[in-house]
Amino acid sequence: MEFKETQAIYLQIGDYICENILTGKWIPGERIRSIRELGVYLEVNPNTIMRTYDFLQNQGIIYNKRGIGYYISEEAPEKIRSYRKAIFMEHELPQFLKNLKLLGMSINDILPYENPIKTHQDQH
Repeated sequence: MEFKETQAIYLQIGDYICENILTGKWIPGERIRSIRELGVYLEVNPNTIMRTYDFLQNQGIIYNKRGIGYYISEEAPEKIRSYRKAIFMEHELPQFLKNLKLLGMSINDILPYENPIKTHQDQH
């Protein structure tokens, strides 16, 4: 995994876990790698993985079965989407809208649309 300098590593690992959940690669109720296993896999200090797991546990995305391991909560996909929507609305959307305005564009310039005018080629 390539880490960016613009975001804390534990959050990037959290994003990696969340993306695996949202894409269906990891499913609710499934056990995830231990702190040590994920640390070795990602070549990251186990303390960083622990920080990621604490963060995800506080968000209700994963939970710990003491002595057994960490599991994906049944509500994880909904909680992830809700969290990501809030981040998008607060941080990414304002910048996106600002860029549209600066570029003289509107939402209609980027939304897919069906051309109501048939070309000569479409009629054959």
